[in-house]
Amino acid sequence: MLTLRLNRFWYLISALIFTLATLTTTSAQAASAQEINIKTNAALKHFKNEVLGGEIFLNSAKAVLVFPDVIKAGIGIGGEYGEGVLRINGQPHTYYSTAAASIGFQLGAQSKSVVLVFMSNDALQNFRNSKGWKAGVDGSVALIEWGAAKDINTIDIKDPIIGFVFNNKGLMYNLTLEGSKFTKISR
Repeated sequence: MLTLRLNRFWYLISALIFTLATLTTTSAQAASAQEINIKTNAALKHFKNEVLGGEIFLNSAKAVLVFPDVIKAGIGIGGEYGEGVLRINGQPHTYYSTAAASIGFQLGAQSKSVVLVFMSNDALQNFRNSKGWKAGVDGSVALIEWGAAKDINTIDIKDPIIGFVFNNKGLMYNLTLEGSKFTKISR
């Protein structure tokens, strides 16, 4: 019985070390502003192609925060990390990182893109004035799901912050950004 508990303990410690090593490696190889902007352009192009009416929708936003490459890895204990840029009027304004941790059944790694659309000036100002904004605590993010034939501009969206999560296969459903922390970084 003691051996079984020790094995579980070492398994959890190993998983934690692996996850931390993965995240440390990712953050140690921090992208330059130019790399983030190039990846953001590609992610937004993919978004506009994937979401019917996406370009018009983005043009009506006060600002858009794009994390083109969020890496999630874990073995029992997991974490995710990505770097992105807040664009105001289509121009890069401030760079951010996003990070989150999780515990539960998980094995492997995946990459996703996250787009947060700020529809109100108040929501944007609250986000920009924070020293470390946490989704679900400092503000809620409405994740939008719809069918392939729907146009985003026909949906009556009244939420101040709208989130989209997608990968190279398309929009991802049944995900949450709750617990994700967004922090300013210098570039």
